Amino acid sequence: MCKWAISLSSRSFLKPPRQLAWELLFDVEYLNLYSNIVLPKALNESGYDKRDKGLVTELVYGTLRMRGFCDSAIRIHLDRKIEDLDLKVLTTLRLGVYQILIMRMPAHAAVNETVDLAKIVCGKSAASLVNAVMRRVSEHPDHNPSELEDKYSHPTWIINALRDALGNEELVIAQLEADNVIANPTLIPWPGRASTEEMQEAGAEQIPGSVRAFTFKGSPGEIAAVRERRAGVQDLGSQIVVERFYETYQPKLRWLDLCAGPGGKAAYLDSLISDGEFIANEPGKERVRLVEQVVRRAKVTSFDGRNIPDEIGTFDRILIDAPCTGIGALRRRPEVRWRRKATDLRSLLALQSELLDSAAAKLHVNGILGYATCSPHLAETKLQVSDFLKQHKNFERISVGSGADPDGDLQLWTFKDGTDCMFLSLLKRKS
Repeated sequence: MCKWAISLSSRSFLKPPRQLAWELLFDVEYLNLYSNIVLPKALNESGYDKRDKGLVTELVYGTLRMRGFCDSAIRIHLDRKIEDLDLKVLTTLRLGVYQILIMRMPAHAAVNETVDLAKIVCGKSAASLVNAVMRRVSEHPDHNPSELEDKYSHPTWIINALRDALGNEELVIAQLEADNVIANPTLIPWPGRASTEEMQEAGAEQIPGSVRAFTFKGSPGEIAAVRERRAGVQDLGSQIVVERFYETYQPKLRWLDLCAGPGGKAAYLDSLISDGEFIANEPGKERVRLVEQVVRRAKVTSFDGRNIPDEIGTFDRILIDAPCTGIGALRRRPEVRWRRKATDLRSLLALQSELLDSAAAKLHVNGILGYATCSPHLAETKLQVSDFLKQHKNFERISVGSGADPDGDLQLWTFKDGTDCMFLSLLKRKS
């Protein structure tokens, strides 16, 4: 019998937790999947108890976060270029090194578990290489690279972006460290659909100072309100963006969420808006159903936000939750730091600019445009807004309120605010 065979409830044999973690890590890398989407689904179908679910979660998110750190240790003890390794072997080594150097598992156990896993997923010949590297790594448990890129496991271009935005090396390091801290899911009971009391009874804890944000140490699917789509998973930073945008409320307005995505911000806005008209637009046809599942009042549309159809009409409020690098949510989507490249900026900046221009043309006089990104990169935030205002003299910034910087914009930081690094600028049409 495999030593990883587990007996839970009426099930006799389950896939070993480390093997499931390996499969998820491999799929995220090879198939360009997102860990925060595939991991919860896999855990719900796993049949594992709470302890094993916790182990898989730690292994997947942790290995993805600390990939750069782990790779720096692997390179030292490898007799070839790391780029020459088969992805199956490299994934196995990263998983094993993470357990030794970060989780601080007993070296003997970590080496043996990793080699046994290698035999299953890589084959016996590759297992010998894994064994050799793992044993060398285990003999040097105090690996401490000097370069920030390796020590804090972030690509150089992201570190430079943080330096530009923060202007202080201590704050940069604080943000790098915050990106590497595992975050519990943040939930929101949508107003009128789920209550604070219901969330608390389910074991969720309200985040101090927040309006509706809750943390939860388990899987969100354990909460009935989440399963029934009366509550959702949404970072506090995203909730704050919605709340600040909604503070511009006046009766009987026409609202548009131009880039509704999977519907988190749209669902929150939909629950807050009690009159007027709200349209939630999701450009991707395959994701329209996700938005429809979480909104009640809003009309859901699907068109390219760069070309808003004339028949849609004009609006008093338009929210652009713009496609961006996403480097403000690295603690929740750790693979983004390795998947995104500095070269992606050019096309993203062009798209953001086109969305802004398109929305400006459909906004009423005295209407307000909310421009938001999940990125602190100046090119996607301050500079993008500055370029817009240069091109559109009939617009002006207005303050987002509490926490606004001298320009009136809001830039949240994980290390300071405990949120994703969301940015929001409110732009009012004067004439």
